[in-house]
Amino acid sequence: MTQSTRRQFIRTVGATGAFSGLTGFTASARQGTTTIQWAGNQVDNQNVGQINQALQEAGLPNDIEIEIIVTSEVSEDVQQQYRQWLSAGRSQPDILRMDSGWTIPFIARNEILNLNQAMSQDAVNRIKQDNFTASVNSASAPNGDLYAVPYFTDLPTIQYRKDWVTDAGFDPEGENWATEPISWQRFSEVIAQTQNQSNAQYGYAWQGSNYEGLSCCTFNELMTTWGGAYFGGRENLFGPVGERPITVNEQPVIQALRMGRTLIHGQGDQSSLEGYQQTSPQATLQWTEGPVQSAFMNGNAVAMRWWPSGLYDAAQEYGDQLGVMPIPYGVQPNEAEYEGTGGTAAALGGWNLAVNPNSQNQQAAVQVVEAVSQPSFRNFEFTSLGYLPSDASYLESNRAQQVDIWGDYIDTLRIAGESAIPRPVTVVWPDESAAIAESVNGTLAQQQAPQQAMSSLNSTLQDIEGSV
Repeated sequence: MTQSTRRQFIRTVGATGAFSGLTGFTASARQGTTTIQWAGNQVDNQNVGQINQALQEAGLPNDIEIEIIVTSEVSEDVQQQYRQWLSAGRSQPDILRMDSGWTIPFIARNEILNLNQAMSQDAVNRIKQDNFTASVNSASAPNGDLYAVPYFTDLPTIQYRKDWVTDAGFDPEGENWATEPISWQRFSEVIAQTQNQSNAQYGYAWQGSNYEGLSCCTFNELMTTWGGAYFGGRENLFGPVGERPITVNEQPVIQALRMGRTLIHGQGDQSSLEGYQQTSPQATLQWTEGPVQSAFMNGNAVAMRWWPSGLYDAAQEYGDQLGVMPIPYGVQPNEAEYEGTGGTAAALGGWNLAVNPNSQNQQAAVQVVEAVSQPSFRNFEFTSLGYLPSDASYLESNRAQQVDIWGDYIDTLRIAGESAIPRPVTVVWPDESAAIAESVNGTLAQQQAPQQAMSSLNSTLQDIEGSV
């Protein structure tokens, strides 16, 4: 890995505020060269020379190059900045790095370029075929037209102390935990017994705070593993708003909440699920990503739910003492009512690359994002930038399997990608997300019984859906 990785940048720099200005590579373009302005992050900026070289090796003509402007590390601030730029008709940046969690509203407002009309059909078909379905869906219109190229993906897994688990009498390698998901009940038994034997301060560390990460990710995937959904099946994730069913008061969602409460409060909770063990502290109700990672990396937790960057850090810290598994399941897929639910599930994170329709270099910008989708560039971003490509075909390749550290966990990450569940992003999702996070967090905190809380949330979501 190069020194300029995403993990090291986050560790040393952190969030940078609203918008850091038009910084980055600003050297004047060579005569006869088309320079494409790419809105990215510090990692992109620090590696712009290597990115240009990798793009050319992926087929980008030598007379096209990119320069980077550095946007905020705060996703919502980037979204707001793009809305201002696009509504003002700005021709730059030419390429917009968009969170997979809010690309679709820009598509719905027709604010980014339709790549189905700008790329060759062969290129569009290859991108759709090679990348994880959830990643492609996060960059597509309801009719299937592609509006952005998946850049990289974030997929949570369970990272755990394999040495402690083995000492507690379990056999994660013999039972193929890395590729064969276990049930939440079995997981709770493993964690509780391992915590007791290892004297760890915490068992399972996960994000249960009242914030966007609970509604979009942690509870979204937990509910999905039980066969539950906010709006019925996956076909309703992105609308139509006001016409799709609201299903948060159905039993799979109630069961997911009961299990979450049992993990935190144990069998003493009036809504506990029989057979499930207490694994997590009360602090779970305030934990976001930072505290969860600290608990695990400081050696205080048996396991944590975290993202690929944390996996890399944990592997460097614990070596072969680290185990990684897919998110456990509540019910099997054949027991779930809605297709695409049940079994393991991983909340989809990551970023897409969209083209500004006002760009004066539209054709060149399209060539850039098409080059990003090529296997050679996927290998570059994985090995040199520390990004996990959303290209499932690449992740199955021998090249990916041989990447230092990452290669050891690639099969687990690929399973997470294949089972990824996007957040239900629509124009009303910000309001719905806040309502869901507050309700779920309060229910986990025993402020309301699960059925009562979800009935109330169901009414709230109906009001929001009916507001547009």
